[in-house]
Amino acid sequence: MKFTDGFWQLRSGVHASYATEVRDVRLDEDRLAAYAAVKRVGRRGDTLNAPLITVEAHAPAEGVIAVRLTHHAGKRPEGPDFELPGASARSAATVRTEGATVELTSGPLTLRLPTEGAFGLEFLDGDGGLLTSAGRKGSAFATVADGSHHMFAQLALGVGENVYGLGERFTPYVKNGQTVDIWQADGGTSSEQAYKNIPFYLSSRGYGVFVNHPGKVSFEVGSEAVGQVQFSVEDQTLEYFVIAGPTPKDVLTRYTALTGRPALPPAWSFGLWLSTSFTTSYDEETVNSFVDGMAERGIPLSVFHFDCFWMREYQWSDFEWDPAAFPDPVGQIARLKEKGLRICVWINPYIAQKGALYEEGARNGYFVETADGDIWQWDKWQAGMALVDFTDPEATAWFQGKLKGLLDQGVDAFKTDFGERIPTDVVWHDGSDPERMHNYYTHLYNKAVFDLLEKERGQGEAVLFARSATAGGQQFPVHWGGDCWSSFEAMAESLRGGLSLSLSGFGFWSHDIGGFEGTPDPAVFKRWLAFGLLSSHSRLHGSSSYRVPWEFGEEAVDVARQFTLLKHRLMPYLYGAAVEAHRTGVPTMRPMLLEFPDDATARTADRQYLLGPDLLVAPVFTDDGQVEYYVPEGTWTHLLTGEHVTGPGWRRETHGYDSLPLLVRPGAVLALGADESRPDGAWLDGLELRVFAPAGTGDFTRTVTVPDLTGAPAATYEVVREGGEVRVTTDTDRPCTVTVVG
Repeated sequence: MKFTDGFWQLRSGVHASYATEVRDVRLDEDRLAAYAAVKRVGRRGDTLNAPLITVEAHAPAEGVIAVRLTHHAGKRPEGPDFELPGASARSAATVRTEGATVELTSGPLTLRLPTEGAFGLEFLDGDGGLLTSAGRKGSAFATVADGSHHMFAQLALGVGENVYGLGERFTPYVKNGQTVDIWQADGGTSSEQAYKNIPFYLSSRGYGVFVNHPGKVSFEVGSEAVGQVQFSVEDQTLEYFVIAGPTPKDVLTRYTALTGRPALPPAWSFGLWLSTSFTTSYDEETVNSFVDGMAERGIPLSVFHFDCFWMREYQWSDFEWDPAAFPDPVGQIARLKEKGLRICVWINPYIAQKGALYEEGARNGYFVETADGDIWQWDKWQAGMALVDFTDPEATAWFQGKLKGLLDQGVDAFKTDFGERIPTDVVWHDGSDPERMHNYYTHLYNKAVFDLLEKERGQGEAVLFARSATAGGQQFPVHWGGDCWSSFEAMAESLRGGLSLSLSGFGFWSHDIGGFEGTPDPAVFKRWLAFGLLSSHSRLHGSSSYRVPWEFGEEAVDVARQFTLLKHRLMPYLYGAAVEAHRTGVPTMRPMLLEFPDDATARTADRQYLLGPDLLVAPVFTDDGQVEYYVPEGTWTHLLTGEHVTGPGWRRETHGYDSLPLLVRPGAVLALGADESRPDGAWLDGLELRVFAPAGTGDFTRTVTVPDLTGAPAATYEVVREGGEVRVTTDTDRPCTVTVVG
């Protein structure tokens, strides 16, 4: 929210009070509290009729400093609050005083507060360098014309400093100059709204900021005060965490340790998913024609997904198969599984009035209510739909019980759609604040479904295809990018959203290959195939038209086959990156910033990424195949052609539909599987270690760990290049092939 009219004045009706000078400090061994007057105090009378801002600081985890600003402390606490599984009950900080300065230190991060003179907070790195600061207007509250009360903070931006993240945002990748409201919305990929709103941003200077507030948080990223990131909440308190680096990877590791690490998805989920699409025909004959058609054309499928109309019209969600199209759903599922497929079905948390489930939920009080005690309902999406109240444990168990019936039928995964259109004029079972619950609802929804899958299928076998999320939602993968148009522009929008989400703590991400709305031009579809199959997860899905490759010509069939088989060969490498995401929070799809934080050009690259640590992917966004991309320092190797490309520098190339810039990092060792038929094969059978050691790479040692299907190490290889010779040692007696490229 903007409070000022230009730099000098406040907007009409706004009254702001800023922490101006410290009047008292209370210190503990691991935390501090400062009481700041909002004006200069020159005499005793100045202490009357004027507020204080209480500024508290502690460390919920090593390398993380929490700052809490409070005006009036008497507001009754209302949930929900973010679950912070990595937060310690005891502050992980030490406090010391030196002259008129107090310092609170946690690991490589220090908060410095002067107790005399002008109020201000400085955040220092492990070498004492300034990361950011809250200056003369950096800790404040304001009332506005409608009488609402807002707490806000400002943290300084350095010259050339870039800000990233804030969830899956389809606006420009670098967030400087933008106004961002953390508020769940079903706005598609072509607007400033977002399905996945995360009040966390990452700075190119090697620190992060997480605003610990699940409700609406308004960010002004250099867009009100151009040298500041401002964030505000309509509340009496505001808490934010500054998270140390020094590298962006380190920031994500600390942030996900605090808010939760991504679960490891099963290896089968990395294969190709095929959907019925949304409003198309789903009968068994049509479904079989798709599945058999893919097999006949040599395109391996891993998952078949049934979208909304697997249920009867006007009755979503009642979790009952439409008998007109599915007279034998259990038998049909079994027949599909005999072909080696996993099954996913679409769900949402809305219960339509026409379905029998509505009567059951209403009778038991499982739906969100209005202030008058009525069931909250509207006609958007489904006629008379109600909303499951996941703050009620009984309602959650009831919802899970209905899904268990589908698991018993043979369903393996759920597409947890929606979760964004959550009303604020309602009453929740546990008394939660409706404004705070608007964003947080998706967390309870996805957690309920994910927990059920883990309970029924076992840890490591649970996977969602989720659209909405808030902070901590990365624990329940996988997430996809929502509704996009079938165009090159929407393809680029989707990538920007995925890059932003990756820098918001999410390890796994997907998108609708070919776009969702409309029918893509064959050129769009073919280019999107390569992009989609070089993402962590890959799904063919549309709205009113099918996405089977032969609908777009025989060349599309060839492209789909080529990149599906390539992804399967890459699985020993790719699943290793997935294990790293699970253990450290570093995503599988990595913006260039993560691997090359000191490269100024890499910091703004938003049309390319790294898949794992060593594969640079630059999707082609043109019909004629022209693509411009950036190559970091070193001699890289085209995986598809073997050509060497030396950076740093920009490249302009033209690629056919069967190609795109797919470069291997100098000195990388890729573990490649021999089985192209599936993503979850026996990776050590016929394993190839492909060593990329072009001239100028020099001597090096690389350790490669190939995981098993649980993520545990199956074999470790140490590859040493020295004096022109390559040696490999391993802890397994399983044979492998070593290929030295270049």
